[in-house]
Amino acid sequence: MDFDAARSQFPVLERYAYLNAGTNGPLPRSAVDAMERKLAQDRDEGRSGLPYIEEYIAQRQRLREAFAAVLATSPELVALTDSTTRGCQTVLAGLDLGPEDEVVTTDQEHFGLLWPLQASGVQIVKTAADEDALLAAVTPRTRLVAVSHVLWTTGRKLDLARLRLPDGPPLLVDGAQSAGAIPPDLAGADFYTISAQKWLCGPEGTGALYVRDPERLRLALPGHFSGVMYAAGGLEPKPGAARFDSGWTAGVTLAGLEASLACHPEWRYARAAEMAARCRELLEPLVEVVTPPGHSTLVSFKPPGDPKELVASLYERGVVVRDLPGASLVRASCGWWTNEDDLQRLAAGIA
Repeated sequence: MDFDAARSQFPVLERYAYLNAGTNGPLPRSAVDAMERKLAQDRDEGRSGLPYIEEYIAQRQRLREAFAAVLATSPELVALTDSTTRGCQTVLAGLDLGPEDEVVTTDQEHFGLLWPLQASGVQIVKTAADEDALLAAVTPRTRLVAVSHVLWTTGRKLDLARLRLPDGPPLLVDGAQSAGAIPPDLAGADFYTISAQKWLCGPEGTGALYVRDPERLRLALPGHFSGVMYAAGGLEPKPGAARFDSGWTAGVTLAGLEASLACHPEWRYARAAEMAARCRELLEPLVEVVTPPGHSTLVSFKPPGDPKELVASLYERGVVVRDLPGASLVRASCGWWTNEDDLQRLAAGIA
């Protein structure tokens, strides 16, 4: 599939320079069509019966395989969730962390990770968003290192392999700004979370969780699909990471997700990196870009005036970006679908 054909899958790009996949990616036409077909089928045929259940279960397995392909791992190590936050909650609950335990993280984390950490009651040790600082903060009381692969603020990418010490604590990775945006890298990650509505362009309320060793994580938050159905004597967890599935997701949503995961071309990572570099090139004469070169598909910058006002002004010009609360930054998300015109419109709006 060439670029023009691939880009044409997203109707929103006909109207906007859509540069906000870091929040929600553009929704492909195929996903909407699939959801509409499934909704009509449910209306006409009902939502019950053996064929309905068999297809629902088969579709969940296909999605598990599709997420595994995104992460370059095995399907049996992937759970289906509804968000990155849900994945973080599942891991923190399963590790049985308490008030005597430390978790090392950065001072740049999204609340999707930070709030579950706070709710768990652990002692949170925050450091600068730097590998050396994180490693220096690890002590014998550290039970977990929890970080984003790509920071949602500055777009800096952390070296996961460096952060997982051979005899050190496990590593939980928030992959919300990396999965589907940059090439997969599970090196060092014991747990890796995904929000599929972002760079994977899926419907809201979809995601996945990678678990390197499912047998070593307690099933603390069982969902509808966690166990072998009607097992004698109570809950018998399913094999592999499937036991950590969040629960029932509407068939309509699954239909849209399956179509979304199938819409991405093989060349997506190289193209997205190229567009991020080009965006940086256009913006550097105009603003202070804070994203390190070559780190991710996010390009965050300090605007000359109020970030909210700039975002609103750009939207009026048909350019969709976002401001980052508390950071005085504006963030542009460059996907593989981004083209030169999108970036020129952003630069012109800032200038």
